[in-house]
Amino acid sequence: MPTPKFVLDLRAKIGHDLLWLSGLTAVVLNDADEVLLVRRADNGRWSLVAGILEPGEQPAVGLVREIQEETAVEAVVERLVSVESLPPGSYPNGDQVQFLDLCFRCHPVRGEPRVNDDESLDVRWWPLDDLPDLTDRELACIKNALSPGPEPVFATS
Repeated sequence: MPTPKFVLDLRAKIGHDLLWLSGLTAVVLNDADEVLLVRRADNGRWSLVAGILEPGEQPAVGLVREIQEETAVEAVVERLVSVESLPPGSYPNGDQVQFLDLCFRCHPVRGEPRVNDDESLDVRWWPLDDLPDLTDRELACIKNALSPGPEPVFATS
């Protein structure tokens, strides 16, 4: 998916300077104890479904949109899992970015996973006991989504 217009408009004003954005991450869990993952086109790694919140968009609505856009799966948001400020990063073109990420536990309601945009090379359900190489952060998101408590995880220091 191309860079959202609102980001391009901001970049026209601030150049490559650090841009603070609202990120969204989905832990989509089905009834077969599997999690929905995408294999990213930019680095070839398997990953949780993630995206950027559009201006004025509600987080749960934006995440449902991202899941459908990337995987063709329609899902519902069950609960907020975590709120986390991610470390600053940069893109190959020099753009600096930092995300405040909202991670949600979601459940699929219809649709079979498939590559549905140019951001992914593959999309599929993975058994929770046989996951591919994921980042520590993604594994923590999955662990927190599986916890029985409804309270989201967040840093206090």
